[in-house]
Amino acid sequence: MPPTRRSRATKAAQAAATLADPRWVAVRARDAGADGTFYYSVQTTGVYCRPSCAARPALPENVRFHASTADAEQVGFRPCKRCKPTQASPMAHHATLVTEACRIIEAAETPPTLDELAARVGVSAHHFHRIFKQATGLTPKAYAAAQRARRVRSELAAPVSSSVTDAIFNAGYNTASRFYEEADGVLGMTPTRYQAGGNQVTIRFAIAQCSLGAILVAQSARGVCAILLGDDAQLLAQDLQDRFPQAHLVGDDRSFDALVARVVAFVEAPGIGLGLPLDVQGTAFQQRVWQALQAIPAGETASYADIAQRIGSPTAARAVAQACAANALAVAIPCHRVVRNDGALSGYRWGVERKQALLEREQRQATHGNTEGQPA
Repeated sequence: MPPTRRSRATKAAQAAATLADPRWVAVRARDAGADGTFYYSVQTTGVYCRPSCAARPALPENVRFHASTADAEQVGFRPCKRCKPTQASPMAHHATLVTEACRIIEAAETPPTLDELAARVGVSAHHFHRIFKQATGLTPKAYAAAQRARRVRSELAAPVSSSVTDAIFNAGYNTASRFYEEADGVLGMTPTRYQAGGNQVTIRFAIAQCSLGAILVAQSARGVCAILLGDDAQLLAQDLQDRFPQAHLVGDDRSFDALVARVVAFVEAPGIGLGLPLDVQGTAFQQRVWQALQAIPAGETASYADIAQRIGSPTAARAVAQACAANALAVAIPCHRVVRNDGALSGYRWGVERKQALLEREQRQATHGNTEGQPA
């Protein structure tokens, strides 16, 4: 609302609420990657802005957060003339290009060159390199290496694992010697140790709040390895421990706040895409299912039978449902977009109410155009 007189206690309470909100980290960092995921208003000026606005930082006691421009205007704020939050963000267009490039990299047998990728998405190599790194935090070459590493980890982690040599070649390495040169960077350990369960691997995690309740975000050295939703923070922490019983879990790391804020913003507006490397662990079949799920555009749904058809296993609808249930990366691998053949919502490991809320949010964002993000 426009400026009003408030008591000292009210100001202190609002400041505490703002400082505890992960979105405040993005505002303080002027994170352009968060643009379109939420907006913030300043009570003393009566305007609302993008997270990346270059205006002088506001006091936390004067800040409110909004899911959309409409929400901010509905309670009396007007758009900032400096960051122009009602206009399309360049980041939204960049996100589309980067998403397309990521799909090209993920589908390629061998990593495409920078010039090839830039030509495919229609921009110069220099510009493409800059926006790709800005959106993902990685260069295209590093992202391609991460995808190849993900493949080899999947091969080694499968219940009926290939030999280490077979896993290396199946992941796209041309020679075993090249892989062993990079093994520590790819796996964080020797291939044999990884295959044995990853003793002493360090996983950082934090628990925050979002509109869907409690959210746990965990990251290994290779990427985000868990996004868990629930009502009880303690149960989420136990779930993480059960998933990685041999790992060294590190919590309460303040330097982790920025990543948590980015994931929370993504959960609030899934259509923008996460733009972070994922450490996805599952069987070869689960990997195929999860990749098919990531191809479902935000705001749309598919049935379990549809997914089974898409991965070339038309009789495996039940196995597809089991793969969805095994997913540990809520929203990033969008199993909430899978419904029954009749369109009705079915089970969701984080609750059918959350599934419905996510689908309604994505469909609303898709209907209203993309001031809040682009389809993933």
